[in-house]
Amino acid sequence: MDLKHLKVLVTGGGGYGVGGGVCEALAGFGATLVINDIDPEKARQAAAKYPSAIAVGGDISRKEDLDHIFTEIESQIGFINGLVNNAGIGLSKNAHEASEAEFDRLYSIDIRAVWQVSKYFVNQLLPTGQPGNIVNISSVHAYSTQPGFAIYCSAKNAVEGLTKGMAFELGKSGIRVNAVGPGLVHAEQNYDLIRKWSDDPDQYLKDFIRYQQVIPQSIQPVDCGNTVAFLLSDLSKSITGQTIYVGAGITIMLHNRDFIEGK
Repeated sequence: MDLKHLKVLVTGGGGYGVGGGVCEALAGFGATLVINDIDPEKARQAAAKYPSAIAVGGDISRKEDLDHIFTEIESQIGFINGLVNNAGIGLSKNAHEASEAEFDRLYSIDIRAVWQVSKYFVNQLLPTGQPGNIVNISSVHAYSTQPGFAIYCSAKNAVEGLTKGMAFELGKSGIRVNAVGPGLVHAEQNYDLIRKWSDDPDQYLKDFIRYQQVIPQSIQPVDCGNTVAFLLSDLSKSITGQTIYVGAGITIMLHNRDFIEGK
């Protein structure tokens, strides 16, 4: 794939995990990156890894920050023709136990900000008459979920609904909109979450990969990044409104391996 013609904004790209994998893949295929993070220093550190990347700090859930982000982008590289809505937060709490503040915070970032950034992206692109691409980061939790993730699951379903609707609205303008749904992607922050229900996170991850996935191997952030790159490329020019799950087959399993094997 050759993405040298693309200038892509990646929100939440200053950290590790999926955002880091997206930046690594896009840079590897030649795209010019605009790396956003709520922490400007993290954005700068990430951008320093790639020769054709710029950093733009800012909170995408705040309109005044978005005004600054897109003004800064325009002043440095002009219009952009690619957007990866990667920034997001999680919530591991039963729906009936979550507070209104927790609900509002998750929705403000995981869905409202996705809509807002997409709106800014589309409105700066339409006057140019050029085609463009949006890839939203969803989750396998939009397909099926587990206790403690109802609110997160609902937000990711909203992301996929927005993906389909905007794809229909924007197709006539040459703008495609798709989504990628990661499974359990290897990242250090996973350990903090897993410790909530397991005393041995390392063994939990080994068992998860062995029994809960069709392909028994760790999913790396760049695996998601490569899928994003494909959806941004001309190789997927007839694909829009779709979600590709990068979950090593977790969404196709009727029964997990430990049940089938009697473990």
